[in-house]
Amino acid sequence: MEDPSDTEWTILEPFMEELQTNGPAAAAEKVNAYLEEQDTIRLNIAITGESGSGKSTFVNAFRGLDKKDRSAAAAPTGIVETTMEVKPYPHPKYPNVTLWDLPGIGTTKFPADEYLKHAGFERFDFFIIILADRFRENDVKLAKEIQRIEKKFYFVRSKMDNSMRDEETTQPDFNEEKSLAEIRVDCVQGLENQGMRSPQVFLVSSHHPHLYDFHLLMETLERELPAHKRDALLLAIPIVNIGIINKKKEALQSKIKFLAAASALVAAAPIPGLSSAVDLAMLVTNAIVYKNTFGLDPESLQSLAERARVPLYDLRAEMKSSLALEKINSEVILNMLKVSAFHVASIAAEEMSRFIPLFGFAAAAAISYASTYRALTTILNMLAEDAQRVFRKALGLEASV
Repeated sequence: MEDPSDTEWTILEPFMEELQTNGPAAAAEKVNAYLEEQDTIRLNIAITGESGSGKSTFVNAFRGLDKKDRSAAAAPTGIVETTMEVKPYPHPKYPNVTLWDLPGIGTTKFPADEYLKHAGFERFDFFIIILADRFRENDVKLAKEIQRIEKKFYFVRSKMDNSMRDEETTQPDFNEEKSLAEIRVDCVQGLENQGMRSPQVFLVSSHHPHLYDFHLLMETLERELPAHKRDALLLAIPIVNIGIINKKKEALQSKIKFLAAASALVAAAPIPGLSSAVDLAMLVTNAIVYKNTFGLDPESLQSLAERARVPLYDLRAEMKSSLALEKINSEVILNMLKVSAFHVASIAAEEMSRFIPLFGFAAAAAISYASTYRALTTILNMLAEDAQRVFRKALGLEASV
């Protein structure tokens, strides 16, 4: 496992300057304020389209809720228009990410420009326009108005599982890849015929998001979002392939240097025994976040088992770490750390370093940073590896070598 590099310290320089100017407590406060700011970055996504297009089902799928979920968090679905007003649906694990279910433009009396004003377009980062068959005049009018106000929008052709099932039934020489290509061309040409230039169209099944273009839509959103909002998206999106697990891991890894810095600054304060206690609480809190983000919590696992039609027992059998298998608490984290001689030794060395005249507190801070960095990275790696094994099992993929 790699130690924090010089680059890590360069990124932390503003906080080090605060340390030198105002002391450890002020620097720790600045780091924690930065982390809180990152965790609360707002991402507002507007979902719109004709009535019955599957907007509410998409909202639920994006937030990791399946069609059987009847909780208050789920958007109501049905064969008729169920959205009659702009309604927010915060992500159940990342409430800073909100999907807004908008009424189908064809169900309102507002023209496209007034429709957007009524919906409060200023709050939205981008729009997803959904339809179940062909994009119609109202969709194009809305897209052009969104373009005029300089917002991003994406066309989604939904219910692709139904379309493929119909194609297979009616076409004696059915070929899924060919049928998908034909539907995509038909959608693009239909939009171009109505004046849209180079429209982006994604073919999606909200009931089976691991199929078709859902992952391409997520990759496009990530690529086109402002940099400061990408992590908010990455942490919230559902896991539909191994690549998303890796991207979630990268997003979580990028915060570890700041968490370790907060630990180091507490270690620099001359209060023996304090930093170890703070580190443990930090490790527990973030291990739970990692577990939930990777969908290894009991509710997410049960939902995955039902969607994939794989026994829950078989998915749990793929999890190797105690962090995934047990409820995470201080005891579970301590037991995990016992196998790391480095971390145990560093805690002891940290306390001893406090007695070194003048340089003791700096040494304690450096040791605390390194040990917390390593511990969090180990926890993250363990849970990411478990998530990869579980997802491969759910989709019937061969285990990686």
